[in-house]
Amino acid sequence: MVHRRAAGVIARLAAAAVVITAVLVGGHAHAQAPRGEAAGIDFAAELRIHTPLAQQGNAVAQFNLGVMNDFGHGIPKDAAKAVYWYRLAAAQGHASAQFNLGGMYFEGLGVPRDLVRASMWFTLSAQAGIPGAAKNRAVLARALSPAQRVHAQTMARECLEREFQQCE
Repeated sequence: MVHRRAAGVIARLAAAAVVITAVLVGGHAHAQAPRGEAAGIDFAAELRIHTPLAQQGNAVAQFNLGVMNDFGHGIPKDAAKAVYWYRLAAAQGHASAQFNLGGMYFEGLGVPRDLVRASMWFTLSAQAGIPGAAKNRAVLARALSPAQRVHAQTMARECLEREFQQCE
């Protein structure tokens, strides 16, 4: 059974402490990091930093706001807002946001449950090398019909050809 929080799948475990550096250097923030106030993270400050950057189109900041909303880091959990920010980052090719969208579609959080679309996002993030994405896609494939698997692959290919635009 695919579970986006499964052991060994570190792509969804980004914390705000890691992402400030990622915003500054333009890297991807999908590594495991310490969480919460116990780790010395000031989520209110993170929110103040990431919000204007995300609104200006910074994909890493958009991803980070998605994570904060997804996990309730410093703000109430809001799956719909998480999906909003993940989609913006995913449209810019942010592979960790694409992976997280796969998880949101699999679980039906903030979006209707859609295993084909989940498979599409896991396919794209797997192609980008996100740990756990290929495994999630393979496990999920067992729940899909052959036609659904082909459809997910076609959707992923077309999304990639459109440079991640209009994939939703």
